[in-house]
Amino acid sequence: MVQELLEQEVTDHLDRGHYERAEATEPHRGYRNGYKPRQLRTAEGAIPVWRPQVRDIEAALTDATGTCLLSRSAVSEITEALWEEYEAFAMRDLSSYDLEYLFVDAIYETLRQQGGTQEALLCAWGIVADGRKVLLHLALGQKERYQCRLDFFRNMVARGPRAPLTVTSDGAPGALRTIEEVWPQSLRLRCWVHTMRNIPDKVPDSAKAEVKAHVLAMRDAPTLEAGRQAAAEVLERYGRLYPSAMASLSNDLEARLSHLRVPINHRRYVRTTNLIERSFLEERRRTKVIPRFFDERSCLKLVFATLQRASQRWQRIRITELEQKQLLVLRRDLGLDPDPVPTRRSSEEQAA
Repeated sequence: MVQELLEQEVTDHLDRGHYERAEATEPHRGYRNGYKPRQLRTAEGAIPVWRPQVRDIEAALTDATGTCLLSRSAVSEITEALWEEYEAFAMRDLSSYDLEYLFVDAIYETLRQQGGTQEALLCAWGIVADGRKVLLHLALGQKERYQCRLDFFRNMVARGPRAPLTVTSDGAPGALRTIEEVWPQSLRLRCWVHTMRNIPDKVPDSAKAEVKAHVLAMRDAPTLEAGRQAAAEVLERYGRLYPSAMASLSNDLEARLSHLRVPINHRRYVRTTNLIERSFLEERRRTKVIPRFFDERSCLKLVFATLQRASQRWQRIRITELEQKQLLVLRRDLGLDPDPVPTRRSSEEQAA
């Protein structure tokens, strides 16, 4: 974004773009061969965060004399370019993604144009067959209602990604219902970060460590059957003492344990939506100075820019040949790939 700002400033000054020649009758204004150092500061003296709204960018690029360094039209071009990037992202073909693991979550933002109500920004990302983590879709919902979730998922499916082996989400009713409708054969997983936040809050402080240790032992069981057995023991041991906590744990228990069916080295990646939540923390850090967004476009532009940048730093996971075979067998057992074929290899592997 900084690069775009600098390029636009040079374009405004020279009155021509890259590789464009000035007319012979025009005065010589200079060359595109570098930039003069310049500090951009607000009245408070701090370098501002990126805000994809025209008036905010104009304020950020105002010098000590009160003069905006870029014209209003130039600022509008930059924000519109970011919106065009989001639109291209939201419509791109996803058929090249051999999805193995899918994750969905939401973050809430306040929109002035909607009367100050909070709207849910639905986000989906996944791990594909070669181990890459990819940001798949981002769209504005309406407080995670069923129809918004359904439209969100159908939009993704229409763009052609392979049906995921697992789908990890929180316990929002709209999410659970739509996941089972759109991907009925995929394993649905409940996020363990949310589980470990909710259950300890329902037991006394003196018992939190003990209960947490037993619940984590259930989560980290070597097999699904061992996990079910551990869960039964936990529910029996603490059911009478802490009924609220155990009712929360037993609710949707199979989805909390389904991660035990995937290869053991993948379990810590698929059992939470923690990766996208860390990206949401980055988004919150950038938006906390903005009391509320004006409309959908300004909201989506900033959240998209933040998450897209964060996703470029995501590291792939290692998927061995044995684990690929285990995934194929599991997909066949679930009915996802009746006649499994080897997954498409990455371009790097094909080149090698």
